[in-house]
Amino acid sequence: MKIFNSHLVLIFSLSIVFQACKKSPKENLFEIANPIVQTGIHRIDSMPNLPKPFKIMDFNTLAKDYDKKVYDKSQTGKYWPLIWTDNSRKNFDQETYGIYTAMGDVRQGKEHYEGIFHESLASIGSVLGASLVGIDKSNQNGDNYLRMLKNYYNSETKWNIIMNNTGPEVAQLGGGYARDWWYDVYPNVMFYAVADLYPEIDEYDTILRSVAEKFYEADSVLNGNYDYSFFDYATMTPSKTWICTQQDAAAGHAYVLYSAYQKFNDPKYLEGAKSSLEALLNQKDNYFYEILMPFGAYIAARMNAEQGTDYDFLNGLNWTFDGNSVCREGWGVLVDNWNGYDVSGLVGSTTHNGGFAFLMNTYDTMWPLVPMVRYDQRYANTIGKWMLNAANASRLFYPYEIPDEHQTIPEEKEHTKGVIAYEGLIKSSHYEEEGLYLDLEAPVAIGDGMKWNKDNPKVSQFSVYGSGHVGIAGAIISKTNIENILQLDLLATDFYRGKAYPSYLYYNPNKETKEVVISIGDKDLKIYDAIERKFISQKTKYDFTFQVAAESSALLVLIPASAKIKEVDGKLYADDVVIDYRYSK
Repeated sequence: MKIFNSHLVLIFSLSIVFQACKKSPKENLFEIANPIVQTGIHRIDSMPNLPKPFKIMDFNTLAKDYDKKVYDKSQTGKYWPLIWTDNSRKNFDQETYGIYTAMGDVRQGKEHYEGIFHESLASIGSVLGASLVGIDKSNQNGDNYLRMLKNYYNSETKWNIIMNNTGPEVAQLGGGYARDWWYDVYPNVMFYAVADLYPEIDEYDTILRSVAEKFYEADSVLNGNYDYSFFDYATMTPSKTWICTQQDAAAGHAYVLYSAYQKFNDPKYLEGAKSSLEALLNQKDNYFYEILMPFGAYIAARMNAEQGTDYDFLNGLNWTFDGNSVCREGWGVLVDNWNGYDVSGLVGSTTHNGGFAFLMNTYDTMWPLVPMVRYDQRYANTIGKWMLNAANASRLFYPYEIPDEHQTIPEEKEHTKGVIAYEGLIKSSHYEEEGLYLDLEAPVAIGDGMKWNKDNPKVSQFSVYGSGHVGIAGAIISKTNIENILQLDLLATDFYRGKAYPSYLYYNPNKETKEVVISIGDKDLKIYDAIERKFISQKTKYDFTFQVAAESSALLVLIPASAKIKEVDGKLYADDVVIDYRYSK
């Protein structure tokens, strides 16, 4: 009898275990370990794991300091203030404002051309950067800079999109109008991003809808063929000029149209986003021109995750980094060491002057590529490694971060007040252009201001417009207790998304496992690693310690401890929020 009862207990116990497993092994998410296999990008693979000399600036504080000084009309000093009022009332019957493109730019300010020449790359870019680090630009010292950006909407020309200037005659003052396609597309990408940061303000909606309509119609006219250098959005006519063709304008169209779809829920914008994205991805060659290409990779990854498409966008990533553009020779991402300075990760020409990187392009490439990892974790290691290199090398543009002997005008750096960087960084130690003669050891911090106008002073090499985009890095990048392991915020520049829990990427460049400690607040959380595809904690708060394996990444999602976990159609949810788009892939 005792033997029989023992068997019953054993059978009953086994039945409980079997039923628990049968119920769903995926309810016990601690035990599921099927890590995402990483996909490399060969040019990033060639970058150093530990770039030297190593230092990560506090980009967040720098962004706030930039805004505090540049948007202060009472700043004093030679070449200051850098902001002025424009009362030309173009496109909208309201005052607007200008920000200098470069310090001392003789084309700009209240004293020149009645103050009407200014660029949205500076104004919208700096509003975006400031807003990303928490500054309310809709009500700053009594000024609504958000509203004033509307003057870049070129209604008087019937283009009815956001442009880099407030009108064609304005652009002529700066040396040309609407010949360069990216200048007409990218301001709309920035404007859409700014609008998403102020969802409670609806005065942009008419403009946003107009831009979407124009881009949808343009894509329909182009019908998959973006082999042009210019597009007239008033007459809906594409054309070619002396500037090479810019097929990656399709990426800008795709970004804006997919954002419009998310905002307005109009299915035709989704159709247009797919059409323009497919025009980009179906190209056989690399036509990366300035900044738009990586936005195509981001939209492809996101639509694969959210819309169930199956776009292969690896070419788009390689085209961003390779430096083998058919259109613009050498355009891509640097992989190099110049006299002991690692400059890998910076964006620009890989060939001009032996390499010519630009600050704005580097910051703005972070914007789409970091959140891309949230939708496709296969690129966690490669984007994490690139970001470590790019963040480290970015400081070399700043005159107080690079030795004087590597600067063209170190004697002028006091005018930057610590917030304005050089526009570019070159390798060539012999530079002769527009009256500037150099014989410096690389890397050389420099700028193009003297090329734009022969009367521009030397300080025009300091880039006000590029420096204003620092808030992108400031919102994304934070430091951890391990010097060379960054915390990258995957949501900061992931605009027009649905509800999401805080999500961070950590890349460990070291040859040994490291323990990272992060502060997560005083509420109990579950911690999910979307690369390991498992929970690494079911309940924790305050400081949380986790391990990141050597030369590997962790992608942590911080979820309320009470959230119910479920899998639906291959995606993992916490309550109704997706925490892993590739859970069963």
